[in-house]
Amino acid sequence: MTEGKSFFIDTTKCTACRGCQIACKQWNKNPGTKTLQRGNHQNPADLSVYTFKLVRFNEVAIPGGEPKWYFFPDQCRHCLTPPCKEVADGKAKGAIIQDEKTGAVVFNPKVKIKADEFKEIREACPYDIPRFHPASGTMAKCTMCFDRVKEGMLPACVKTCPTGAMSFGDRREILERANKRLEEVKGLYQEAMLANPDDVRVIYLLVDDPKKYHKRAVADNTIGITRKMALRRIFQPLRSMTIG
Repeated sequence: MTEGKSFFIDTTKCTACRGCQIACKQWNKNPGTKTLQRGNHQNPADLSVYTFKLVRFNEVAIPGGEPKWYFFPDQCRHCLTPPCKEVADGKAKGAIIQDEKTGAVVFNPKVKIKADEFKEIREACPYDIPRFHPASGTMAKCTMCFDRVKEGMLPACVKTCPTGAMSFGDRREILERANKRLEEVKGLYQEAMLANPDDVRVIYLLVDDPKKYHKRAVADNTIGITRKMALRRIFQPLRSMTIG
């Protein structure tokens, strides 16, 4: 599905105010989570069933000893061909759906899954996004605020962003905006890039090594088929033959 909606997140404009993170919690009615001082301004420590969006902080020492901060508003990328859904369809049909109009990849709270099934679903995601609530047997993550979007509203995080770091709209227009902005910053940042723009709906502009932002800022594997998924496809017929 190549049409629908997309986000553009320009990390050069992100000040890590965390307004998007709070707006996401408020709209989804997710409770606050206990935080700890871990020698880092990032809190909570990771995404969870109660935290769909998380501004990641990473401090890197540069020549001269001065620290440099890299901010990364992490969330589900809403892949055009979501590998999590491909796995889920074989485990619990309907557990993950893809909205036809927007392309949003949504976890269905009405479909229960088992812990071992979730493990495979999470492993299929190149960005390590899915989270599981063992008590309810359900998964949770960013929904693209598709309930807001279908009413003509912006996602809560985009609406809240005070610096214009986040944009949202028709995919074609967002890709044009992202590529235009990339050309603008190339003069100052030779390493500038768009993270997996052909495969995801949440497109990040990064101006340095992606690993400096977050270890999963960019997918290591081709979207739509991870190495484990490929091996599973190869060996599944053999298992079936052996069992038969």
